[in-house]
Amino acid sequence: MTAGPERPASERKATRTAADRAIGAFSDNPPWLINRDQLTWRAGLPAIRSVARREVPEMIAPRRWPGTRAARVVTVIGSAGATWWLRERRSASKSASRAAISRRMRIAAEQLGPTYIKLGQIISSGQGIFPAELVDEFKKCRDQVPPETFETVRRVIEEDFGMALDEVFAEFDPIPLASASIAQVHRARVRPEFVAPFVGDGPAPTEPVEVVVKVQRPQVADLVRRDLGVLAWLAPFLVGRIEVAALANPPALVEVFAETISEELDFRLEAENMLDVAQTLVELEQRGYVIPRPHPTLVTRRVLVMERLSGFAFDDVASIKNAGVDTHEIIRTGMIGFMEGALLHGIFHGDLHGGNLFVMPDGRTALLDFGITGRLSTPRRLAFVRLLISGTMNDAKGQLAALRDLGALPRDVDLDAVLVDLGLDQPPLDPTQLTSDQLIAELQRVTKALVSYGAKIPKELLLFVKNMVFLDGAIAALAPDLDLLAEVQNIALYFAQNHGMRLAAEVGIDPTSWQLDMDGVRGSFGVDPTVESLTYRELTERRAIIRERMEKHRRRRRR
Repeated sequence: MTAGPERPASERKATRTAADRAIGAFSDNPPWLINRDQLTWRAGLPAIRSVARREVPEMIAPRRWPGTRAARVVTVIGSAGATWWLRERRSASKSASRAAISRRMRIAAEQLGPTYIKLGQIISSGQGIFPAELVDEFKKCRDQVPPETFETVRRVIEEDFGMALDEVFAEFDPIPLASASIAQVHRARVRPEFVAPFVGDGPAPTEPVEVVVKVQRPQVADLVRRDLGVLAWLAPFLVGRIEVAALANPPALVEVFAETISEELDFRLEAENMLDVAQTLVELEQRGYVIPRPHPTLVTRRVLVMERLSGFAFDDVASIKNAGVDTHEIIRTGMIGFMEGALLHGIFHGDLHGGNLFVMPDGRTALLDFGITGRLSTPRRLAFVRLLISGTMNDAKGQLAALRDLGALPRDVDLDAVLVDLGLDQPPLDPTQLTSDQLIAELQRVTKALVSYGAKIPKELLLFVKNMVFLDGAIAALAPDLDLLAEVQNIALYFAQNHGMRLAAEVGIDPTSWQLDMDGVRGSFGVDPTVESLTYRELTERRAIIRERMEKHRRRRRR
């Protein structure tokens, strides 16, 4: 560090902020500065990521019997279901009955450990897809999983750092802030000597610095591998037995899950994801997000020390509004930033849910937990661009071609035949105008057609759709009166003005030929072309009608 004349504190702070935030969407007042050349844990990361991906086929290789672990899985889940059947199935209401089985399934997942807790977390992001009782119950899997003991946490940290806990931290709260499937996080204060080398030309700290420490559960990697073996053994038995399972392609879903969770087991990869997403947001000039800084040296496979941020829980709508934050702007920023990262850089946070983000008092959104991050190769990114452009133009065949290139349909599929079989060559149906029998018949027809063509859900598309489901729920909480049709127009205009020329050139279309087809947008919502506006509240009412008719159909079949 070179010596120089002392500058006022405000000027030193501005210098630190400018140097740091120029390369990442970080907070304004850094505890340390990020300089990629100083990050010792980045050594060999490309090889580490490559090894993690190559291990997936071995983890899910077909096997005759995955051992005693399979017996335990069947026993725990079967016992939970049997107890509910005997004691709670005939509760006072169907909602109470669903809440009871949901609670027992959540407890069973916690008993079985990280893999099944992670599946529960995926369910918890499925508002509007899964029953509300199931979603609400599995939300507890996000940060209310029984934690490891403090002695276990201490042992993991000391093994990975090669130092006593007290040598690194002046304070360490033994009670976790949150505890989830793979890891738990603790509040701590790191000793100033671990920060001083990384403050640039700013003043060296003399007091401990507040941080968050993420610690992986011991033996979780071995347990996940065993559980993936159980799921890989079970998945083929589900093919063709349940329509939804057949559409989802259970073996392919297990492969996607394995790809996702294998990288999540190395916190060095997560820290790299944090930096990559932060850099992408800066390049896109998206300053509505804040990413916590990983520590330059205190990152290992099982321990991640990062900057601590604070704000309002994402579902604390009252506090957010009382702080004067525009909740509609939060939604707009979320939609645009999420889509920009995927479309222009091929990278996006892959696991949005209420426990992984919060709203800061200045209205920016803090993004946490980058264990699951979507990364699109260039060919798949361009296919994704074509998918969304075709969607805005109501070009059904173009959408199918893009889905094929994403891996959702076989390479040799007859797109014209799929177009006809799915009824995409016809005007869209209004599901609220169908009887319960007609609605079920239409769903079964579409599902059968997709299955017959070998449709499946690629990893990146699955993560994207899951995030869109979360944003759907966020609109319900933060902006239920948002005009969805107007927002679609605004977002389309934003992309056309800011990225239209680049995206058009990348996918080989004439930018002057693009035109937003609002009739097609209305059709995707299932509303009449004459509808001028559609709030989320109104869309929810339409969905309630559809669910009621489907439930009516199920009740009639039971009789």
